[in-house]
Amino acid sequence: MEVTGVSGAVRSTIPARLDRLRWSPFHSRLIIALGVAWILDGLEITIASSIAGVLTEPDTLGLSSAEAGAVASVYLAGQVVGALFFGRLSDRWGRRKLFMITLGVYLVGSGMSALTFGTGVGWVIFLYATRFVAGMGIGGEYAAINSAIDEMIPAKYRGRVDIAINGTYWAGAVIGTVASLFLLNVLNPSIGWRLGFLLGPLLAVVIIVVRRNLPESPRWQLMHGQVDAAKDSIDFIESEVRSSGQKLDPVDESKAITIKPGNDTGYWTLLKVLFVTYPRRAVLGASLMITQSFLYNAIFFTYTLVLVKFYDVSATLAPVFLIAFAVGNLAGPLLLGKFFDTIGRKKMISGTYIGSGVLLAISGYLFNIGAFNALTQTIAWCIIFFFASAGASAAYLTVSEIFPVEVRAKAIAVFFAIAQGAGALGPLFFGGLIGDGSDPFRLFVGYLVAAGIMVIGGLVEVFLGINAEGRSLEDITEPLNAVDDPVAARHG
Repeated sequence: MEVTGVSGAVRSTIPARLDRLRWSPFHSRLIIALGVAWILDGLEITIASSIAGVLTEPDTLGLSSAEAGAVASVYLAGQVVGALFFGRLSDRWGRRKLFMITLGVYLVGSGMSALTFGTGVGWVIFLYATRFVAGMGIGGEYAAINSAIDEMIPAKYRGRVDIAINGTYWAGAVIGTVASLFLLNVLNPSIGWRLGFLLGPLLAVVIIVVRRNLPESPRWQLMHGQVDAAKDSIDFIESEVRSSGQKLDPVDESKAITIKPGNDTGYWTLLKVLFVTYPRRAVLGASLMITQSFLYNAIFFTYTLVLVKFYDVSATLAPVFLIAFAVGNLAGPLLLGKFFDTIGRKKMISGTYIGSGVLLAISGYLFNIGAFNALTQTIAWCIIFFFASAGASAAYLTVSEIFPVEVRAKAIAVFFAIAQGAGALGPLFFGGLIGDGSDPFRLFVGYLVAAGIMVIGGLVEVFLGINAEGRSLEDITEPLNAVDDPVAARHG
């Protein structure tokens, strides 16, 4: 039911119609088409890290070590800018327009990176510019797609789906590692690094075709006064579900919401939401994002140094260990995700954060006393990040479902940017502690610090967490444009 009164307020059951749906092939297509963003990010980061050394060779681009290392940094900076820029547009123009635009931006940026042919300053700037553009596209994907997924996936599945999709970053890391080993060891490296930058765009071309058949988020359309378009979108989704043989349950009219679509909201409105309306939620979101980002970047970007410096693993063999490390990270969200919907958000998020922190502290102690070798160290990381990965994915879920729909994409963008900034400190901190690999105690201290930070994130969840499992987004957080009196919509 969608009724518009003379006041301009609208009473609608569209959110309830979305949340009462059972799983269908439509939802599977939705997560395949949108979830690829995290695979692309994992692929890009891994490829860039793997080929950094190759780019210093005279027969490739002849970059200095500092210039090659900056390739990844420029990409990450692009992600932050892209998240903030496209996150604003996602709330303004719609989820569908932006997840088409951002994928196109990534495709062009990464594809152009492979066309770096010279060794002069101009070509270095060209490479940095294309990597920055590729990063912008992926950063924008985070904001637009997390919003679209949470707004179109039924409430009872939202947690496990969001967590699993965020966890597929590590599937991209596995693909990137295997591809790098082939491209750089089987093919001529001067050709292999270019093909590496083209892997993601090739996948993106296929996904663009799939995304073209997805509807706009009916929730976003409703909140922006596009009532007829929202009705068409929800009718399309329901017809897709019916075509799979499912019979739809009737909609409880008491679950209708009443809103008065307002003007477009910017970052100023978001700031008021974060610091005036929901300051406790702002602290919760920032804490979860910062703590998991610090831990991940600290370990992920220095794991090869630990293997090389402390366990005498050759630099060429070290990436192989990433495959096992990534599999553990991927398995956690896939296997634990459903429990965030059944056991509940607070228990699972706090448990994965605190549990992974405690495990990291224990493994740090064993590392310090020399109880590990390269294999057992990797196994320990796999176990730790089996839990940490699920928790980290839940951090993205949290910030995307606890703020109003009108500012959802911008909120995701801001917390993503905060996390990236804090996470950048991790590799610097751990890199300094690793040094020449002669003093394991210094790194043990670093592990204790990272463990403590994760435990703090878990404790914040204990005290400030939201029991969002199975609840409609509008029940978790009332839209900014909600009208308290439904009579305004029915009778004007």
